[in-house]
Amino acid sequence: MKYQLRNTILDMLLRIEKDSGFSHLLINNEIKSKRIPEKDEGLMTEIVYGTLQRKITLDYYLDRFVKNNKKMDQWVRMLLRMSLYQMVYLDKVPDHAIIHEAVEIAKQRGHKGISSLVNGVLRSAQRSGVPDTATIENPAKRLSVETSHPEWLVDRWIANYGYETAKAMCEANITRKLSSIRVQPMKITREKAIQLLTEQGFEVSKSAFSLQGIIVDKGNILNTALFRDGYVTIQDQSSMLVGEMLDAKPGMHILDGCSAPGGKVTHIAEKMQNEGMIHAYDLHSKKIKQVDDKAALLNLSIIDANPGDARELGKLHEKESFDRILIDAPCSGLGVIRGKPEIKYDKKEEDIQRLSVIQLDILENVAPLLKSNGLLIYSTCTVDVEENENVVKRFLANHLDFQVDEEFFETLPSDLKDSRGITENGLQLFPQDYQTDGFFLTRLKKIG
Repeated sequence: MKYQLRNTILDMLLRIEKDSGFSHLLINNEIKSKRIPEKDEGLMTEIVYGTLQRKITLDYYLDRFVKNNKKMDQWVRMLLRMSLYQMVYLDKVPDHAIIHEAVEIAKQRGHKGISSLVNGVLRSAQRSGVPDTATIENPAKRLSVETSHPEWLVDRWIANYGYETAKAMCEANITRKLSSIRVQPMKITREKAIQLLTEQGFEVSKSAFSLQGIIVDKGNILNTALFRDGYVTIQDQSSMLVGEMLDAKPGMHILDGCSAPGGKVTHIAEKMQNEGMIHAYDLHSKKIKQVDDKAALLNLSIIDANPGDARELGKLHEKESFDRILIDAPCSGLGVIRGKPEIKYDKKEEDIQRLSVIQLDILENVAPLLKSNGLLIYSTCTVDVEENENVVKRFLANHLDFQVDEEFFETLPSDLKDSRGITENGLQLFPQDYQTDGFFLTRLKKIG
């Protein structure tokens, strides 16, 4: 591995930790900048994601070799983490090369004492190996360390779903998730897109979640003309399910209350064959451009995107104005840890309670805008009962003119009809079950 690449990786990891940057955005920006040779992109991505995914585990290992690990300079600790990650989990680079480059970076960024420390720690780990986590007696603590999830989160998932489901979820979050794309059906068929990608050396298959969905087993879709020219767009399969289940038809009047970055709303516009009107809002005005840009790339003209708080939309629209409403609510994001591993370290338990209040408030305020017999999808990219099941229960208790739409369960894709995540209030997708994000959705009907 080249010295420049190691330094770039270290800088990226520090930015994510210091500035709460999103790993996937920083990696994509680095790849687009072309500062890193194409042949190194995969290794860079693997080390950045891997070091973040395994941070608690790596710190547990480092504690064996470093006294006062927490008091160490941030960049030194991160350098040791990324180096130890490669030594323990990767076979691509020999240990001596990893140690040599780590020492060189330590010399360049620090002083002789730091480079000696880095050299000593990594050589000790090489000689004696890392400590065995099996000696941790408490099962939740052991799971926390082995899968690098905060202990409070492990405890919460065990309480919600039981130990085995929590364990499977934690283990899934430190594996690679398959990427997926959605075709723009007015520009290309799924079959034609699969044919073209296969001819280019991609390994792809059809998604069971959406007739527009394609799973990408191998290949970088960002480097294709299909992506650049708006014939396909990147979207997780679980998010595609929203567009499918909203049951939007051409000519309808639809509200998307929390729209950015635009994946779901553009899918809905495609289902409507670009006929009708969608009013799309997002609280953050800077993100509206993302919606507009995605719609333009996909040649969709029926989306009117504007900044706006979903809790205040009753001031902008008449009651019973919309045939369909989508509330993809702001949430803790605990279902997308595989793609954004930093989330699990940034969130706190009190965040979940705060968000559940906002989620219910949004539902309360958009409910009057739905027509009688209209449908409302409530979805989140989290796996927390408080933000999902409990929000829906509280909303239904306060609104006797709404009920969970029975046809929602009947019209789910066949692969999902027997999902263990189905309850009377909706569908919880777990990351370990379908190679998707952890995701919740339900469909409510206004019965008048």
